[in-house]
Amino acid sequence: MNDALPFDPVSAAPRRARRLMVQGTGSDVGKSLLVAGLARAYARRGLVVQPFKAQNMSNNAAVAGEAEGGGSGEIGRAQALQARAAGVPRSVHQNPVLLKPDSDVDAQVVLRGRVLGRWPAAGYQQLKPRLLPAGGGLERLSQQADLVLIEGAGCGAEAYLRPQDISNMGLAEAAALPVLLLGDESRGGVTAAAIGHHTLWSASERARVAGVLVNKFRGDPAVFAPAAAQIEAATGWPVR
Repeated sequence: MNDALPFDPVSAAPRRARRLMVQGTGSDVGKSLLVAGLARAYARRGLVVQPFKAQNMSNNAAVAGEAEGGGSGEIGRAQALQARAAGVPRSVHQNPVLLKPDSDVDAQVVLRGRVLGRWPAAGYQQLKPRLLPAGGGLERLSQQADLVLIEGAGCGAEAYLRPQDISNMGLAEAAALPVLLLGDESRGGVTAAAIGHHTLWSASERARVAGVLVNKFRGDPAVFAPAAAQIEAATGWPVR
């Protein structure tokens, strides 16, 4: 990995852990692997790193410790991979809310490693705001690490989900997190997606974005330079 990392790990902060969030312009743009890669890179620099994802939707789970009521529970496999990359034990606090879909309209809800119940999609939207503090984990991990790397979920600017959001800007605003926006150039549409996010986010949400990362770029960077310039001009966010 290139030695240039998103911030200087030497600089101090009021709390023990510094925190950085990676949100995506959509699902499958590479958030999980980017967080895993950054976790390994910072861990190799001597930092204690913890991964965190407030809500993951996946039927691929891994066993983790510290479940509610004692014993082991389960977290998303992506967070298990990130913990391995960081060289830390798996913990249910790394993924406090895990959704395991049963159909297109309902899912089993796992809270802090234990099954909370089966919820229809509409009902779960009403439950979600209560899970932001109850799901916890982020503050606990912040007391155990030098750096917490937070992965968002899906698209960061789904306006219709924003009132109940616990995974993207809802969490970023509540926890005062800096954000990197990740797009996947292999899918196309990075320019529109980045500018669209800027349009849909509020002024305070836009101010949290430290930059735009373009993933899976192939070809001559000079050809993409006009697109990067357009994104920077429209949003004020640097593009890398």
